[in-house]
Amino acid sequence: MKYDLHIHTHNSRCSNLKPRDILKIAKKNGLDGVAITDHDTIKGSLEAVKENKDKDFEVIKGEEVTTDIAHVLALHIQKEIKPGNIFRVLDDIKKQDGLAIIAHPFGVGFLRKHLNLDINKIKDKIDALETFNARCFFHWENDKAVRIAKKIGIAQTAGSDAHFWFEIGKGLTVFEGDLRKAIKNKKTKIVQMFNPALVGRFLSGIEYTKLYK
Repeated sequence: MKYDLHIHTHNSRCSNLKPRDILKIAKKNGLDGVAITDHDTIKGSLEAVKENKDKDFEVIKGEEVTTDIAHVLALHIQKEIKPGNIFRVLDDIKKQDGLAIIAHPFGVGFLRKHLNLDINKIKDKIDALETFNARCFFHWENDKAVRIAKKIGIAQTAGSDAHFWFEIGKGLTVFEGDLRKAIKNKKTKIVQMFNPALVGRFLSGIEYTKLYK
């Protein structure tokens, strides 16, 4: 199964994507499912679920929740999670039996506090780290996330963080069977369909080393 677990709709002020267009493009790109994760709202995911008529394609209700120290992807939720304190947000996700994934944990362009994020303080309350975000430009942003995920023994996910049509599917989470079980058993794989960090590596003279198998 190939899922893009981080996509925004027009319900995020930074995106212009309509749910029907997301579904059309995702299917055309060979995806089996997507998670719609608008900033601090589930409106987009509700629209996408309603729009989806394909029983063989899954739309996960989600939200990218802003907290005081990180952005959190809340997946498989039914009600909107209010932004705020990281521990309260994670507890609210668990009350809905949702999945909590830290988005772009060390992305400098997203929330400056990510640079000082101490995963150890929240590792027992989260299900995975987003270790490939297709919008991270500097190679070390995703690389550090991979290293930390391996160090603490937690599942890895990938997402395009798409705001525009051509970004959909640029970062994929690959797994067998059920996503929830795959994350719990740490059986997910991340696939880079596009990596802007390669440009940074080339410009800095650093030889690209394949990190993801």
